Amino acid sequence: MGKKTVWYEVKENESIDECLERMKKDGYMPAGRREEPLFEMQNGQPVPIRQLIQFKGLKIEE
Repeated sequence: MGKKTVWYEVKENESIDECLERMKKDGYMPAGRREEPLFEMQNGQPVPIRQLIQFKGLKIEE
C-alpha cells in the first residue's frame, strides 16, 4: 500500500482545481495547504517570481 500522506505541488502551468483533480485520481483528498514564495536572484537581490502552493493529500480509505 502507498503512503498515507503525500504532498502535491501545484505545477506552474496547472490550476489549483487541476491539482486537486489529480490528487483525487491518485486516491487522495486534500487535508492541508502550504504556500511559500519562490525567489530568483536578480542583480544580487532575491526577487519573488511566483508562489509555490502545495496540498497535503490524505489517502482515501476504500
